[in-house]
Amino acid sequence: MSVKKSVLAGRRWFVALLFFTLQAIAAESPALLLAETYRGGVDLSQYLVSEKFDGVRAYWDGQRLWTRAGNPINPPAWFTAGFPAQALDGELWMGRGRFEQTSAAIRREIADDVEWRQIRYQLFELPEVSGTFAERAQRIRDLVAQAGVPWLLAVEQFTLVDRPALTKRLHEVVKAGGEGLMLHRANAPYLTGRNDALLKVKLWHDAEATVIAHLPGKGRNAGVLGALRVTSPDGREFSLGTGFSDAQRRDPPPVGSIVTYRYRELTSKGQPRFARFWRVRPAE
Repeated sequence: MSVKKSVLAGRRWFVALLFFTLQAIAAESPALLLAETYRGGVDLSQYLVSEKFDGVRAYWDGQRLWTRAGNPINPPAWFTAGFPAQALDGELWMGRGRFEQTSAAIRREIADDVEWRQIRYQLFELPEVSGTFAERAQRIRDLVAQAGVPWLLAVEQFTLVDRPALTKRLHEVVKAGGEGLMLHRANAPYLTGRNDALLKVKLWHDAEATVIAHLPGKGRNAGVLGALRVTSPDGREFSLGTGFSDAQRRDPPPVGSIVTYRYRELTSKGQPRFARFWRVRPAE
C-alpha cells in the first residue's frame, strides 16, 4: 500500500472511530434519580408530595433535551429558547390521560408545532445542585419565574400529615385521571440511581415484559387476540388477557415488543396478581 493510500485509510479509520464515539456519547443515559415503590411505614412529615405526571421524562443539559435513555428530543426551536442554561429534570406532559399523544409528538423526527404548543415541561429536580430537595424545589420556582416561559412549569410540591391524607389525595388524583403521587424526602441531597429518597405511590403497580407469543381468542374474541404471552426481565412467564381495545386485539403488539402491564400485587411465587395490559412501551 502506498503512503498516500495508507494516510487516506488512516483518516477514514479515524473518522469512523470519531463517529461511533460521538454516537456512544450521545446515547449515554443521563444520571438521574429513579423512584422506589412506596410500601408504607415512612414518616410522611419528612417528604414533599407532588402529582406523578404520566408524560415523557426529559433531561435538559442546558442546551438540548434528552430522554431518560439518552436519546435526543427535537422540539421546535421556540420551545427551549428561554430555558435556563443549566441542567433541569422534568416531564414533558400534555395533560392527564394523554401519554400516547405526548409520546408520539416527542418521537417525531420533524416536530409538529401544533402538538408542541400543547406540551408543558414540568420541572421537579435540578441535577447536580447542592442543598436539600426543599431548597432545590424553591430554586426551581425561582428559575421558572425568572424564565417567564409559559410552558416551563414548576411541579407543585405540598405536604400531607398522615397516611389517610395520602390515601385521600391519591384517590382524588386518580379519579381526576392522574396516575398517582410522588414522595421526595425534603432533606435529601441531589441523588442519582434508584433510591428511596423518591417514592412513587399508585393504586396499581406497573412493570414491563417482552411479548413471546399471541394466544388465540375464544368466544367473543374468536379470530382475534385472546392474550399475550409475555416474559418478565427475570424470566417469569405469564399471560395478559385483559386491558386491550378491539383494535389492539385485531392488531396486537408484535412478538419481541416490550409492553407495560398493571397489577395489584405479587403472589407468594412472585407472579403478578390481576395483571392486565396497559400499553406498548414506546422507544426512547
